[in-house]
Amino acid sequence: MSFADLKKNNKSIFQKLSTELEKSSSSNNGDDRLWKPQLDKSGNGYAVIRFLPAPDSESMPWAKLYSHSFQGPGGWYIENSLTTLGQQDPLSQHNSELWNSGSDSNKEIARKQKRKLSYYSNIYVVKDPANPSNEGKVFLFRYGKKIFDKITEAMEPQFEDEQPINPFDMWEGADFKLKICKVAGYWNYDKSEFARPAPLLGGDDAELEELWKTEYSLEEVVAPDKFKSYEQLQSRMKLVLGQGRSKQIDEEVTNEEEYSAPEPSYTPKFSKRESEPAPSASSSSSYQDDEDLSYFARLADA
Repeated sequence: MSFADLKKNNKSIFQKLSTELEKSSSSNNGDDRLWKPQLDKSGNGYAVIRFLPAPDSESMPWAKLYSHSFQGPGGWYIENSLTTLGQQDPLSQHNSELWNSGSDSNKEIARKQKRKLSYYSNIYVVKDPANPSNEGKVFLFRYGKKIFDKITEAMEPQFEDEQPINPFDMWEGADFKLKICKVAGYWNYDKSEFARPAPLLGGDDAELEELWKTEYSLEEVVAPDKFKSYEQLQSRMKLVLGQGRSKQIDEEVTNEEEYSAPEPSYTPKFSKRESEPAPSASSSSSYQDDEDLSYFARLADA
């Protein structure tokens, strides 16, 4: 291309770059099994999804994952937390020490470095105006505590005139209307709600069984090989906190939901159903703000 052609075609080049940027922003870090809603030009988002039951040979319809994501003097620390597996985690221990020091400044540091709670579930996409090609397909959906609270409220409604539902039930569950708006620069899901209970796909058992068999393993999300060792995490933590020498690592991160910290660039590699049992998650240390819902803990222990 000559310089004259470059000048002549600048508008078409810009359009091509914009298209590629849009494709890149919706790529979910290269894993097409992960579904993520998108905002429209007005800054709002809307989709209808259906939470699916646990995959074959697994007991829970969600996986619970703790992670850390913050920037320190030595770069970014973006790692899964070993507390997910019920094990000691060096950063959690460090944060607990900061919190228990009694210093307000140390407590503020601990808050900035606290772990983030994420959930993974299989979903069926009923309606996706931003990407209609996703409709009628099964994906993995990563979501936070606010959406999980919506699920909890549906299963244990506040008022006696409200009928409890199991959002993960194919026959007696309900579609979830995901409504997103930006509040103070962050995605807000407060207006999201469940529709009236109705069978998925009209309750056709043959279709539902075929759909169920396409679900992805949730236990694999928290499989031990998705976590670094205590020693590796400790070494990385010291480098990020400026207690050692580190290369500057560029991480592409995005803000999501209610979290103030960047989203990890790491995405677990998923495969189809696995029958190995997942390790149980431990309770949080004293500095954590994440809530472990006793109702679901009882379900997990049942």
